[in-house]
Amino acid sequence: MCRILIAASGTGGHLFPGLAIADALRQRDPATEVTFVGTARGLEATLVPRAGFELERIEIAGLKRVGWRQALTTLLWRLPRSLWQSWRILRRRRPDVVIGIGGYTSGPVVLIAALSGIPTLVLEPNAYPGFTNRVLAPVVRAVAVAFPEAASFFGAKARVTGNPVRAEFFTTPDWARERRARRPERHLLIFGGSQGSRALNERMVEALPRLLARLRERASTLVVTATHQTGERDAAWVRAAYERAGAHDRVFVVPFIERMAEEMARADLVICRAGATTLAELAAAGKPAILIPLPTAADDHQRKNAQALERAGAARCLLQEEATPERLAEMIEELLEDPARLDEMAERARRRAHPDAAEAIVALIFDLARAERVSCRDRVLGKPTHAEGRGC
Repeated sequence: MCRILIAASGTGGHLFPGLAIADALRQRDPATEVTFVGTARGLEATLVPRAGFELERIEIAGLKRVGWRQALTTLLWRLPRSLWQSWRILRRRRPDVVIGIGGYTSGPVVLIAALSGIPTLVLEPNAYPGFTNRVLAPVVRAVAVAFPEAASFFGAKARVTGNPVRAEFFTTPDWARERRARRPERHLLIFGGSQGSRALNERMVEALPRLLARLRERASTLVVTATHQTGERDAAWVRAAYERAGAHDRVFVVPFIERMAEEMARADLVICRAGATTLAELAAAGKPAILIPLPTAADDHQRKNAQALERAGAARCLLQEEATPERLAEMIEELLEDPARLDEMAERARRRAHPDAAEAIVALIFDLARAERVSCRDRVLGKPTHAEGRGC
């Protein structure tokens, strides 16, 4: 039996690839023991147990974009405590391989595992590697990258695998194909990540009514509808804003979309941020998009992600400072009025997809486990060595 520890926390962008890898591990070998490491406050606290996996918790917070008091507290208290908690989890779970997917837990867990002699792998989902993975690069055994552009940062350790996406994104349901063939309208999907985006919400509640008014003024036959995921905190006022604008009969407002694959299947055009998992899902579903990168994303990685897709012809990139309601309305109208262009963007998006990403990463995980026949890890963690012949 193989024991795998996955460090992933915070947002859906970190959790969903980890869950896809965990599912693929169990499909390959049902006896594999998969445990997640996260925090008590992130999405993992509900999503991981719901998916049928165990969750270990550590206490950790980020260092970037925080005040000096919080940064000092993290450096002097939370970080050392998280390293100690990580060591205790590793000693108790005794994993064969540790995988870092992202979020605050990835750094301390993977670092202690690597220093303890446990084979380690990190997933880099962005076109430009994140801070934590750049720091961990010298000590991990392998790096799975989603964008070919990121491979050069990690040298011989890099493997271009793509970003794991749940299988349902790769299959268009029959009802979606039939609906698209017979319906007259064009459907938009709008979301700002799993937690929503205030900036995107504020722009879209003005842009959509403008778009609908423009279509009415020129007696266009184009019928536009939308699903708008707002996040919990903004749902009420966004719904009220559409009602005041007379657009409530065209826009379905929801705080959170649980079945995102179904919503993407329904959409003709997606307006969203440019997080790595979102872009992998767009590619898997073959959906054209208008990408509005989060300007405060670490190392400006969302802009680099969006520009990579724009260069591939799969999306349009619109920086937040340029994304006025008027400009958004114009761009949406321009694309919806050109079905051939939407089809071309969709095809180029599909070319970026990696349907076997999870399986490729699982193969890499088992390769690392098999290569570790005699490990010093048990001596470091205070246990007698028994890595030989574990059956991974």
